[in-house]
Amino acid sequence: MRARYLIVIEKTADALSAFCPDLPGCVATGATQPEVEKGMHDALRIHLDNMRKEGLPIPKPTSIAVYIEA
Repeated sequence: MRARYLIVIEKTADALSAFCPDLPGCVATGATQPEVEKGMHDALRIHLDNMRKEGLPIPKPTSIAVYIEA
């Protein structure tokens, strides 16, 4: 069964960095948004595969994101 995990993309001084709040340690970087998104797609797959191999439970996605005007 496939799941949709939230990723957060942040700008750094010279690139982009991304992480998944539901999967601590699952991160990627890239020079462009498409590059960091692909990196996170690969990182999620590898992270989840490793968890399965180690017999660890796979967390269900629970994070949500909203934008608030200020």
